[in-house]
Amino acid sequence: MPDEILASHILIMYAGSARSVASRSKEEARELAASLKSELEQGGDFERLARLHSNCSSSSRGGDLGVFGRGEMVPAFDAVAFSLSVDGLSDVVETEFGFHIICRMG
Repeated sequence: MPDEILASHILIMYAGSARSVASRSKEEARELAASLKSELEQGGDFERLARLHSNCSSSSRGGDLGVFGRGEMVPAFDAVAFSLSVDGLSDVVETEFGFHIICRMG
């Protein structure tokens, strides 16, 4: 298991999630994240979708979070990100910040 990985994500926030800038409901956020995941599974461009939809500041970089080590992200995110194979795409992951789709790059 690596101590550091490179990953990108799409974050869909909702009203009430930590540091939220969104007004959508939690259910609307969950549905949007599921829709984006489906689009990605059908060959959608991760970077483009992150730029269009992600509520994280990383959206301007296509969701690129750079290299990070174990324990630097919140536990649910960390566990999924480090369990992915290179080029792996996660299911929708819920954290206190909202719903994430994670892509491990390296």
